[in-house]
Amino acid sequence: MKISDKDLSLYKEQLEREAGDIEAQLKNEKKTKNFGDDVESDFSEEADEAEETATNLSVQEVLKERLEAIEHALDKITKGTYGVCEECSDIIDARVLKINPESRLCQACKQKQK
Repeated sequence: MKISDKDLSLYKEQLEREAGDIEAQLKNEKKTKNFGDDVESDFSEEADEAEETATNLSVQEVLKERLEAIEHALDKITKGTYGVCEECSDIIDARVLKINPESRLCQACKQKQK
């Protein structure tokens, strides 16, 4: 069953809101640490800063991937292909889209990938 215009509008709003939230998080995460700025800095503090930076970089990568998926879903809305499985061309169940509005695959195709 095709997605109604009302539901499509709701998905679009949700995706745009999530994209904005992620962009704000990425902007906040880009604040970098300065290693060794303290005159009397010890190595354990620098190690902690390095570990925190590595964690922040991992978080940034996950956020960027999620943002790309959201942008892809928004592009599909514009092209009129949103809610269609990219693997088998079946309609993606509304329950799947409510949980994961940027989903590219139907439930059956997701199961095949596991």
